[in-house]
Amino acid sequence: MSARDRPTAAAADPPAAAPVAFVLKGYPRLSETFIAQEIRALEQRGLDILIVALRRPTDRATHPIHDEIAAPVVYLPEYLHQAPRRVFAAWRALRRRPFYRDALRAWWRDLRRDRTRNRIRRFGQALVLAHDLPHGIARLHAHFLHTPASVARYAALLTGLPWSVSAHAKDIWTTPDWEKAEKLADCGWLVTCTAAGAAHLRALAQSANVEPDRVTLAYHGIDLARFGTAAAVARPRRAGADARDPVILLSVGRLVDKKGYPDLLEALALLPARLHWRLVQIGHGTERAALARRAAALGIAERIAWLGAQPHDVVLQHYRAADLFVLASRIAGDGDRDGLPNVLMEAQSQRLACVATSVAAIPELIRPEPGPGASGLLVPPRDPPALAAALERLIGDPELRARLGAAGHQRLVRDFSHVGGIDQLADLFGLPAPASGQTCASHSMRR
Repeated sequence: MSARDRPTAAAADPPAAAPVAFVLKGYPRLSETFIAQEIRALEQRGLDILIVALRRPTDRATHPIHDEIAAPVVYLPEYLHQAPRRVFAAWRALRRRPFYRDALRAWWRDLRRDRTRNRIRRFGQALVLAHDLPHGIARLHAHFLHTPASVARYAALLTGLPWSVSAHAKDIWTTPDWEKAEKLADCGWLVTCTAAGAAHLRALAQSANVEPDRVTLAYHGIDLARFGTAAAVARPRRAGADARDPVILLSVGRLVDKKGYPDLLEALALLPARLHWRLVQIGHGTERAALARRAAALGIAERIAWLGAQPHDVVLQHYRAADLFVLASRIAGDGDRDGLPNVLMEAQSQRLACVATSVAAIPELIRPEPGPGASGLLVPPRDPPALAAALERLIGDPELRARLGAAGHQRLVRDFSHVGGIDQLADLFGLPAPASGQTCASHSMRR
């Protein structure tokens, strides 16, 4: 019996609040606090969660929200050779189970199209997951459409459980279309956090004769309560004229290709000498050394502070101390790109004016100036002169910064609070509506 011949996930849906195993690539991770935010909020709504991580954390710091999560964590072997007995015991126990041949056939079809060690590792991890899964788990839910969804899909085939998936950014744009189509056909539902991603996946579903409404758009937003009162942030009216009091630019993001830091450095080097500025960059990544060398070659190294990864409270302090926020996102050479970067929403939560690029889902958040409801400045990706012009404009105009910061905060509060997305997810997981008198956002963001 193939995966498509099995009963649909909708018919096999677990009862309300039945335990769910969340399959994550790694946990806890500073760059994925939006997932932790979702887990904590769903726990508060009554969902019983088991976290299954494909690798152990490598971040030295964690977000405070990780300490609030009650869900236990199970780690699968990151590499099969590290736990051969665990993998063999799982295979031996499952090979005579009713669904094993279906799962093996599905994996073998995938392996013929993707002859990689990673594909073999995914099936081995799925064997361990299916074997070690505690009794009573009624659904598997993967975060990210690539590796975690593969492990969840194979484990669902091995156990007969329904499964679902949250898709985000890189996983949508770097996963082959054939693989996304297979997963769309097999999962019960898929939720994604950008309209751009939803449109792409719905079109792919339709071309594969899968119901497009299997894909739901739910902006994950941010928990505004964790970012204090933005009204308390008082910023000086710096305009870049005083070398002793430069305008503070802040950028938060991993130092990888899709974040566009080479473009940002080129843009900064184009700024006129009469403007005095300083860039604070928070985030780690593989391009750190190369970027530092490029900044030195451009003659701007002394104006940049590379702070690396920082805990939440330190990042919040820098949001409040900065005059404007900049993110030069672009599409990487391998197709990887941002979804809707949380850091832009975090900056707007502090009424911080934002300069960003019109790539991926960023225009879904930032309405560009000039225009009705303008909430920031957008420039084309990979265009340092345009980025330099936008930065020059904001550095020299504190009134414009204040106006855009206020407008961005207003739009964030109105349309991107995390509560609306949690309402949608709770509904998909079959959780009951909040008790009478408890705040529940409307479903107006459902597309």
